[in-house]
Amino acid sequence: MRFSVYQVSRRGGREKNEDRMGYCYTRDAGLFALADGMGGHPEGDMAAQVALQTLAAIFQREAKPSLADPMRFLHEAVMAGHHQLLHYATSRSLVDTPRTTMVACLLQGSAAYWAHCGDSRLYLVRGDKLVARTRDHSYTELQETMAQVMPIQERMNRNVLFTCLGSPGKPMVDTAGPLLLHPGDRVLLCSDGLWSALPDAVITAVLAGRPISDSVPELVEQALRQAGPKSDNVTALAVEWESAEDVSATPGISTQSLGDEVFASTIQASLLGDKDDGDELDEAEIERSIREINEAIQRSSAKRR
Repeated sequence: MRFSVYQVSRRGGREKNEDRMGYCYTRDAGLFALADGMGGHPEGDMAAQVALQTLAAIFQREAKPSLADPMRFLHEAVMAGHHQLLHYATSRSLVDTPRTTMVACLLQGSAAYWAHCGDSRLYLVRGDKLVARTRDHSYTELQETMAQVMPIQERMNRNVLFTCLGSPGKPMVDTAGPLLLHPGDRVLLCSDGLWSALPDAVITAVLAGRPISDSVPELVEQALRQAGPKSDNVTALAVEWESAEDVSATPGISTQSLGDEVFASTIQASLLGDKDDGDELDEAEIERSIREINEAIQRSSAKRR
């Protein structure tokens, strides 16, 4: 595989940044993910961390160096993050559970697969065209879909979601793929702080018009300016797919020389978030959470044998 990646996260007008993002890859597969911890519930930042770290840990366990069933992996790994959040809440006797949205994209064999729960989005842009976009699990998006077949008078608040990870009920996880990638295709993962401030047409045009190292920070800055002082956290991660044979491509990450068991990840390293935001988490708490996740994965592996 060969790809370029760029990611930015800004706190906006919030007290803390509860968005988390990162990516990991082997020689033959790459996983890119973003989670947006939900306000109104406890420890949204930890919810996003736990969900992301669970996804990465299962990817590391199963991608040797590719995944046998990418769609199954995405669905089961996202659901594992959900169950880990329930366990996290129970083990700490929390009255309410930490909750988060999630969007994840897997690149493998020149194809893209993705899954999402909630309203963190994926955009896939080819040339100057928007080829695919996830549909939010919100009442607003549901109403817009239903309005195509029947008139609807009352409009719901866009922030009201009907599913997320960590909720008491079973979450809805939508998956899609495979979609064959072309050299130069760009995949954007973003939190609602970005897309709620900018129309799809603007997101597509900016992402298509410049290298992702320029377009991603520009999108984030535009979203912050548009939303003003009360802006939500704004987080974006973009990937540009490149042909492994195209040696003239912009320098990026090439996985061709990696061994079968080599695994690289930025997800665990990004767990503390942006230290400049002043919302650094307790390291003992993070280590305890990671240890529990790894123990749960080991127990799951033992049961399968």
